[in-house]
Amino acid sequence: MARKDHVSETPATALLKAHKVAFTEHPYDYLEHGGAQHSAQVLGFDPFMVVKTLIMQDQDAKPLVVLMHGNRKVSTKNLARQIGAKSVEPCKPETANKHSGYLVGGTSPFATRKTMPVFMEETILALPRILINGGRRGYLVQMDPQVCVQLLGAWPVQCALQED
Repeated sequence: MARKDHVSETPATALLKAHKVAFTEHPYDYLEHGGAQHSAQVLGFDPFMVVKTLIMQDQDAKPLVVLMHGNRKVSTKNLARQIGAKSVEPCKPETANKHSGYLVGGTSPFATRKTMPVFMEETILALPRILINGGRRGYLVQMDPQVCVQLLGAWPVQCALQED
């Protein structure tokens, strides 16, 4: 069920506004473990356009951000090889929360607590618009995917796997 009300500002939207990024707000009723597929469904968007923000870590427990299509998984093996790491794995939720400053399910790549390298599935850049978390559960913002490169220095990678 999509909601029409305005969402109060988050660190992510404050950063976007400070950089004069054009975005639209898309609040929805958050569903625990619903993920990008749920938000795409209730908002009426293709899950390929909804980008999930994943906090992962390398073999030295150094955190990194991966931006992936809502209906794709990350091949950690392919990602590790492309970024020169021995291995990459998802962080535990409490570790991800600590690194990002956001709650899992409401993680935005913008205005994270810790500065982390950002890697982005390269096919996201071919989309005209994306929906990405705006810094809280049940809140997506729509924008040009190039913003992720311009503001986050996101590196394009090829690590997408089809969802099961």
